[in-house]
Amino acid sequence: MAHKPSVLLVCVHNAGRSQMAAGFLSALAGDRIEVRSAGSTPAETLNPAAVTAMAEVGIDISDQAPKPLTIDAVAISDVVVTMGCGDACPFFPGISYRDWVLPDPSGEDISIVRSIRDRTRILVENLIAELLPATAS
Repeated sequence: MAHKPSVLLVCVHNAGRSQMAAGFLSALAGDRIEVRSAGSTPAETLNPAAVTAMAEVGIDISDQAPKPLTIDAVAISDVVVTMGCGDACPFFPGISYRDWVLPDPSGEDISIVRSIRDRTRILVENLIAELLPATAS
């Protein structure tokens, strides 16, 4: 069986951007990609606006919780996508790193969170097409 790509999505609080990206990646790639998310400084709860925005497109992330970024999570990933966490993410040779420039949805109006969600979906779709080129639709 072919290697299943492993993706770690990292933002500061693991409460908005990385959770929305993980929700899209899980929903759109199914079990073809291993998906994890983490935060360099995890919040206590998810951003309610992010949960609402994702529910509007049929993806429920309400059962997720912010998780701390660990060296082990980075080390076992094929791709690490950072979103505004700067130098907090450890670097390992052989891992592919991406930095997605997305605004922090924390404290933003739902209309702003929707635009972040929609941009996140495009980035996730592009990542899936890159990681699974033979099966991308």
